Amino acid sequence: MELLQTVFWSADSSRHMLADRLDCSKSKVNALAAGLIEQGLLVETGLRPSSGGRRPETLQLAQGLGVVIGVDLGATSLDVAVMTPDLRVLARHSEDADVRVGPGVVLARVRELTRELLVGCGMSPKQVIGIGMGVPGPVDFETAQLVNPPLMPDWDSFSIRDYLAEAFTAPVFVDNDVNLMALGELWRLQRGLQNFMVIKVGTGIGCGIVCHGEIYRGANGSAGDVGHICVDQNGPRCHCGNTGCVEAMAAAPAISRRAMEAAQSGESATLAELLAQNGKLTAEDVGQASRNGDATANAIIQHAGSLIGQMLAAVVNFFNPSHVFIGGGVTQIGPLFLASVRQSVYHRSLALSTRHLEIQYTPLGGRGGLIGAGALAMQESLRLQGAKP
Repeated sequence: MELLQTVFWSADSSRHMLADRLDCSKSKVNALAAGLIEQGLLVETGLRPSSGGRRPETLQLAQGLGVVIGVDLGATSLDVAVMTPDLRVLARHSEDADVRVGPGVVLARVRELTRELLVGCGMSPKQVIGIGMGVPGPVDFETAQLVNPPLMPDWDSFSIRDYLAEAFTAPVFVDNDVNLMALGELWRLQRGLQNFMVIKVGTGIGCGIVCHGEIYRGANGSAGDVGHICVDQNGPRCHCGNTGCVEAMAAAPAISRRAMEAAQSGESATLAELLAQNGKLTAEDVGQASRNGDATANAIIQHAGSLIGQMLAAVVNFFNPSHVFIGGGVTQIGPLFLASVRQSVYHRSLALSTRHLEIQYTPLGGRGGLIGAGALAMQESLRLQGAKP
């Protein structure tokens, strides 16, 4: 199964390229590939351009392997998709959700949507290879259970794996949502970057860490919980119980709260008008006001970006990544937010840490968590198959 794993992480690779990645002879790869093609697990997909000889044939995972299910659960959203082994989306559904209603309600909806999507694709639950799910909280990866999640307390120690196993025989894998965003980017890059971070800024703030080409989860799965790094000891109290956490001061609810205060105090006529129209203000509304030239909205965005950059600077100095990708709903605010984060990071970080550092929005955008969930399902299912005697 090691060859299947390598093919999965090396889209449209030739036998010669796979031999290099596996550090073995081309004859051995030829023999392995021939066996897997005969079993219907691999297919030849065409010819690559010649580099001075016979044009090499590329290999890909066979569609006959089945499908994977990706589930990206956010604090306020749910995204479910059916994907092929090479993570091409066959069917997808997105809707608003509220994790605070508890696991029973949310996971019942996940099961319902999964069945509907499979039927729409002409697939049965028996054709599902694996299920990957991202959740907005710290996860014990081995047990697939959340551990004291601040945004979803009713989920603590609930067995998502057992619940979904009642409806599907495929293995279920659960991880923190931002870890899956990082895994999605790692798959997009075909492991071309070895050390980078993905920051998600939405209802909460989290960080997915890729170290030496693998997701780094730490000793107990809580690595990357940067939202509760203190950026102001005199700041507001966070839902975690501490004060001045960057999440409490710069995530989407904090941006919305600051905008509401500005609108109600008369500080911003633009925000007041948007409040009158919508009955509430979101981070996206602040972005709209900023694009319309509202100085107060600009100041709110710059303040949030500066605080996140302050937190990131410490992490960058510690980890020294080559890239920082920023995702989540707050990225819809626009370029001013990214510029503020960059300015703060470059100002506060050591020169050596930022000499070649790139900070940008996630190329996969809103698809990152879903693609990462599919990658998790595919990667771990192949590992399970490889571990069988």
